[in-house]
Amino acid sequence: MGGPEKRLQTVFIFSPELDENGYPTSCPFNSKRTGMTRKIITSMGLLDGPDRAEHPPVRATRAELEKFHTAAYLDAIRSAEQGNLTPEAFNMGLGTTDCPVFPGMFDYISLACGGSLTGARLILSGQAHAVFNPSGGFHHAGQSRAAGFCYMNDVVLAAMELAQAGKRVLFLDLDAHHCDGVQEAFYDRNDVMTISLHETGKTLFPGTGFENEIGTGKGEGFTVNIPLPAGTRDREYKMAFKSVVFPLMKAYAPDVFILELGMDALANDPLAHLQLTNNTHADIIQMVLKLDRPVLATGGGGYHIANTTRGWALAWSILCGDDGSDAAVGMGGVMLGNREWAGGLRDRALPFHSDQDDRIATEIHAVCARIQEKVFPLHGIR
Repeated sequence: MGGPEKRLQTVFIFSPELDENGYPTSCPFNSKRTGMTRKIITSMGLLDGPDRAEHPPVRATRAELEKFHTAAYLDAIRSAEQGNLTPEAFNMGLGTTDCPVFPGMFDYISLACGGSLTGARLILSGQAHAVFNPSGGFHHAGQSRAAGFCYMNDVVLAAMELAQAGKRVLFLDLDAHHCDGVQEAFYDRNDVMTISLHETGKTLFPGTGFENEIGTGKGEGFTVNIPLPAGTRDREYKMAFKSVVFPLMKAYAPDVFILELGMDALANDPLAHLQLTNNTHADIIQMVLKLDRPVLATGGGGYHIANTTRGWALAWSILCGDDGSDAAVGMGGVMLGNREWAGGLRDRALPFHSDQDDRIATEIHAVCARIQEKVFPLHGIR
C-alpha cells in the first residue's frame, strides 16, 4: 500500500527585490505591502510546514510581455524611465499622478508581473494548488495604456498562460475598483470569465463596470459586473456573491481560479467608499476553495496599509487551509481604524445603520436581479 497522498503546496511569491525597490513614497500605491505581509505571516508561523512554501518570482521576459502589451508601449515605458517622457508616452498614461515615472520601473513591474506568471506555471506543473502573489493585481493596465497605478497587466498575462494550456479560467475580482483592463482583454472570449464586485463607477475610478457590460460575440455572458453603492457592508456584499457569483462559478465550472484580493474594499480605505471587514474576503476565499480547483491569488489595491497587510495575511492563512480560528478576532481592525487594534488578523463586525443599509440592500437586490435576468439564461441557470 502507498502512503498518504501528499498535499500540493500553497506558495507565497516573494523576492527581497520587490520589497527594496518599487513605487516612489509619494505614490499612494505602497509596493512594500508584500514585505510587510510576509513579516506578519512569518511571525505567526504561517509559512511553516511541508504544505506551504515561499517561491521567488521569475521576471517576465519581453517576449512574454508582448503577448498582451504592444512593443511601442513597452518601449515607451523603458524610454520614460531613462528620462525621455514624450507626448506619446504621456498619452499612454505614463508620467501622471497615478502612474509616475520612477527609476527601475520597468524591471520592478516586469518582476512583479512575473510573479503571477510564476504562480500560473506552478499550478500548471502540478507543484501548487494555491499561489499568492501580493505584488500582483495590476488590473487596470491596457495593451498600450497605464492607469490606476498599473503599467503591465499581470492578471491578463497569467490568464492567457493558463488559457493557452487549455484551462478554463475564472477571474474573480474583489478589489474596490473595476477591472477595466482585464475586462477589455477578454470581452469577446469565453475561455476566461471575468467577474468583478466593485464600487459603482458612478462614484469611483475608472467609471466603468456596470451590469449591462456582459461581453460580446462568443464572450457574451462571460463578463459579469456587480457595481455596489458606496457604503456597502459585509451582509449586502455576501448576498450579492451568493445570489449571483456563486451560481455562475458552479455553472462555468472553471479549471482554475484567479482571485484579485484588493483590500481597498475595507472600511477606512482612503481611496474608496465600501465598508467591508476582512471577514468577507476570508469567507469568499473559503467558498472558492470548496470547489476544489487551483487558485492563483494576487494583491491589488489597498491604501490603508495596516488593514491591507492584515487582510492579506488572513487571506494567506485561509489559502493554506486554516479556518482563521488561530488568527484570533482583533479588538479593532477596520472598526477602529487600527488605532486600537489589539492583535489577531480578523476584524470585528461593523455595526449596521438600518436606514442606509436597507437602501443599499434594495439597490443591490435590483442590480443582482438584472444580472440574473440577462446573464443566467446564457449559462443555463434557472
